[in-house]
Amino acid sequence: MGETSVTELAKPFSISPPAVTKHLKVLQRAGLVTQGRQAQWRPCQLNAAPLGEVADFIEQYRQHWEQSLNRLDVYLKKLQAGEKKSAGKKK
Repeated sequence: MGETSVTELAKPFSISPPAVTKHLKVLQRAGLVTQGRQAQWRPCQLNAAPLGEVADFIEQYRQHWEQSLNRLDVYLKKLQAGEKKSAGKKK
């Protein structure tokens, strides 16, 4: 991955370079961005590896909740089917 300046990073956004710098500091604390120093130039570089760990963690929970919601859906359909049968017998 290449390096780029804060000014270049700020170009596509409608926020000031100091605001971009604040956001970059948050990303640095999270280990997602590193920033060097070469004279007046402060090159930034993305470190996307931690995002893979987050994606793996979230995927476990996505699977868990998808399975749980599927089981709930099956259960609710059974309840609804039982209510329809009961309503049909009362007529």
